[in-house]
Amino acid sequence: MSYDLKREEEVKQFTENLGIEYRFGCYQEKKPEVCHLLADYLEAIKKDYKKAATVYKSNCDDYNYSKSCLKYGNYAMMGRGRDSADQNEALKYFEKGCELNDPVSCLHAGVMLTATGPGTTVQRDVPKGYNYLKKSCDQNDDKACHYLAGMYLTGVPKNPKEYNPHNPEKNANIDFLIRPDMKQAFKLALKGCELGNIYACANVSLMYKKGDGVEQNLDESKRYFQIAQTLQKGHETGQTLQFQQGLS
Repeated sequence: MSYDLKREEEVKQFTENLGIEYRFGCYQEKKPEVCHLLADYLEAIKKDYKKAATVYKSNCDDYNYSKSCLKYGNYAMMGRGRDSADQNEALKYFEKGCELNDPVSCLHAGVMLTATGPGTTVQRDVPKGYNYLKKSCDQNDDKACHYLAGMYLTGVPKNPKEYNPHNPEKNANIDFLIRPDMKQAFKLALKGCELGNIYACANVSLMYKKGDGVEQNLDESKRYFQIAQTLQKGHETGQTLQFQQGLS
């Protein structure tokens, strides 16, 4: 049967049939990829976030479907489809998604375990968080590579309250969990840039300009600045732009 999607009643019939199809594939055929589609359908079409949360959670718990672990982690973080937000519940599902090799789950778990500041209820564990971020970057998540580069740019102090971002000389004697390492920072920033991260490209440009972690090269600095600008324009137009490729 074909539908005329310009007609409102046929659009409604199409979406209802889609829901029936997804429910059958999930509950009768027990296909985890279809269960995830059902949760997406409940979220995007029905706007029933509570039911969507239930399906994402069970699909992660029962079928180990990594993308559903990520989605339920996001729901727990925001308090969507739930009575309240729960950062530790979110971390639990991001960690499971990461164990199932979802790079974005690894990114979120890593950020949560290494972040500091007000509103954070998760117990800080920088070594564990670092490993999650590295796994994400190794799987080519540009944000994870950029985040790791930032950790090496400034270092990660054992006690964040001792760190003085405005006077680096005062940081010489504090204990670091990850010491500043400009060569590592450059390597990770370059990878993040090659994966299309605007901010990583901007950092590569600045590091070439200053000679931080790489031999000073003003021509390369200018080139990476232009790459960052091109990526920014692609982002503003809403088009996907790959590294060093023009808009189609």
